[in-house]
Amino acid sequence: MSQTHTHHQPFDPLERISGQLDCGVLFLCDHASNSLPENYGYLGLDPAQFQRHIAYDIGAAAVTRELARLFSAPALLTRFSRLLIDPNRGADDPTLVMQLSDGAIIPGNARIDAAEIAARTDLYWRPYRDTTREMIDQMIAKGPVPAIIGIHSFTPIWKDRPRPWEIGILWDSDPRLAQPSLASLRRDGTLTIGDNEPYDGALEGDTMYEHGTKRGLAHMLIEIRQDLIDNPQKARDWAERLAPALREVLAAPQTHQIEFYQSRAHGRARFAKGPLT
Repeated sequence: MSQTHTHHQPFDPLERISGQLDCGVLFLCDHASNSLPENYGYLGLDPAQFQRHIAYDIGAAAVTRELARLFSAPALLTRFSRLLIDPNRGADDPTLVMQLSDGAIIPGNARIDAAEIAARTDLYWRPYRDTTREMIDQMIAKGPVPAIIGIHSFTPIWKDRPRPWEIGILWDSDPRLAQPSLASLRRDGTLTIGDNEPYDGALEGDTMYEHGTKRGLAHMLIEIRQDLIDNPQKARDWAERLAPALREVLAAPQTHQIEFYQSRAHGRARFAKGPLT
């Protein structure tokens, strides 16, 4: 028996923050929201599960909005839970629609068929990809070439093991944003910083691969530990903490050039980045 849904309620899958097209940076938040279109209910889960990291990246949206404000930059944030469909996965990734997430079976996804996956892809996943591509096109046309920065958050504990990092910089092969950002953050002296920790930034088909690696745009993904940004004030504080390092990096001319780097993602295991970010 397959799980099917009717798709008739109006639901805008994206939050769009307008900014200056010539500011040189676009902020993206793949897992900004724990919301679902009304017709999906809670996918058969206890509603409390949607307050957990399995449904969204806690605090990431607030950090993204504040960074967009500080840089007068455009930003795009998803308005649907990753449990509906994961906008940071490639269209053919087996984890595009999760059936099991950190010990929680997702009943509404358990018997999902190809038609339902296609419908969710068209209604929610593809608009995020298409709108991001269109925004990048507009920014390139205006100049300078934008850098792409994704904002995620990660759990303090994973599989009973505490994670020591406060922040991680995830990247593939393009060092233009990641390396100077790591160097700048390390000057703080008080932070434990992950270099491709707690995940590896090379994942074929993900958001950074699609909009950064394939287009030759400088890019990186910033992961912040969720307990550090789990209320609005803490999220704003972290955005302000990041801003000087990002300003320094974005001032470099090479950040705004189109340069192609050979991805490390080719031929690597699908799950190298882990089931959740």
